[in-house]
Amino acid sequence: MVTRLSPAKKKPRAKKPARKGYHHGNLREVLIEATLRLVEEGGPEAVTVREAARRAGVSPGAPFRHFPNRMVLMTAVAEEATHRLHAAVFGAMDRADTDDPLARLRIVGQAYLRWAAENPTHFAVASNRSLIDYEGSASMSRENGEIQDLMTRLLDEAQRQGPAPATDLAGLRLAGRALVYGLARMRIDGHLPQWGVADDQYARAVDAVLDFFIAGVSRGGTAAKPLP
Repeated sequence: MVTRLSPAKKKPRAKKPARKGYHHGNLREVLIEATLRLVEEGGPEAVTVREAARRAGVSPGAPFRHFPNRMVLMTAVAEEATHRLHAAVFGAMDRADTDDPLARLRIVGQAYLRWAAENPTHFAVASNRSLIDYEGSASMSRENGEIQDLMTRLLDEAQRQGPAPATDLAGLRLAGRALVYGLARMRIDGHLPQWGVADDQYARAVDAVLDFFIAGVSRGGTAAKPLP
């Protein structure tokens, strides 16, 4: 009698380990964050598309369909920064509990300066036009324009309602922008201690300078001649 052997049972195949390559759908965001870290550590000159890819943990060629060169990558960082600044300013407007236009203008200045202090790398990239293609970015132009329009509306309301005398609106708007931008830049560049303002005094210094500006607007302090 022939004894038939039972067919050997096949061992179950071991599952192949999942590949650890790039699987996110958020490559753009990951590269932007990697670029910010590079700027924080070594300044803008430390940024290359390939180094951002390495920091993000993706292949050297992966970023190039999104960012063909360094300026495009830095512009994307600036666009994200401008979007966050826009959200901070208009969020502060939504929470404002006053209808007084000059009080609301002060809130705009506070929001801008608070955001710049909390996000110095974002601010440094977005404010450096040599690093980015500002003119080629529709989103930056639009969102910066909306902040400018907000300032213009508030100053115009202040003039029509009486708190601010009728005077050069363009000059007032430029002066307000120069004030907050200059303060933000002085803090980021480390200049404020030379002017007697320590880090823990920054918030009070901001309030005092904004109050000084608002008081000047109320008295009609601006350029003697309108801007061209």
